Amino acid sequence: MNKQAIIEQTVKAINQLPQDKAEEISEFTNLIIKRYEEQKLTEGIQQIITNSQTFDFLNEEEDLYSESDLKEIYSND
Repeated sequence: MNKQAIIEQTVKAINQLPQDKAEEISEFTNLIIKRYEEQKLTEGIQQIITNSQTFDFLNEEEDLYSESDLKEIYSND
């Protein structure tokens, strides 16, 4: 079923409901839209961060300490 058919079927169903139930569907639809927009916004922010070169300098930073600088070495045994 394509999107237009789903919309038409949903509109027919909503038209058969009393007003209070139609309002519930409207509120639910608004909730879904809000969640979708927040998800897209979050994905956009993550994409910007992923493509950002803000912390690239950390990849070029030399190691200041080595394992020999440790006073104690803990193992997971």
